[in-house]
Amino acid sequence: MELITLLPEYYKGNKTMEELQGILSTDINHLANNINTAIDQCFVNTATALLSRYEKIYGIQVDVSKSNEFRRERIRAKIRGTGTVTKQMIEDVAKSYSNGDVEVIENTADYSFKVKFVGTKGIPSNMADLTLTINEIKPAHLSFSFEYTYNIWNDVAGMTWDEASAYTWEELRVR
Repeated sequence: MELITLLPEYYKGNKTMEELQGILSTDINHLANNINTAIDQCFVNTATALLSRYEKIYGIQVDVSKSNEFRRERIRAKIRGTGTVTKQMIEDVAKSYSNGDVEVIENTADYSFKVKFVGTKGIPSNMADLTLTINEIKPAHLSFSFEYTYNIWNDVAGMTWDEASAYTWEELRVR
């Protein structure tokens, strides 16, 4: 913000006023940026420097070698996984790791449940941490497994061999 633009026209050309307003504008812009940075640190989705504080609060081991987005995923999953464990809670936690829809299929007779990824194809990245998080929040007597969604031949049957040759087999499975 340039403060000189907020003053009446007769200050334009006044060297002293322009210099003073220039100094004040720099200071105010610096202050505004610092306030915005401080506000960003108050929310998990935008925090950077204070991620380790959130990790400590939620009992997550601090690992600064991981990316900020990876660390945010863990924190958000831990926040969602606090309280009584429900089917919806496990779905929400799994969604935060897969960035797609998830279905939890309960098998009460077998004391287990299945986490089915229906919103994304293939194996989501960061499965190790999702497994760890589910193990932390689920009741100890329950076991669980994962089910992934892939394309089948009918899903890609409309492609010609020339179109399909632009992709690897793995890319066709998750396209």
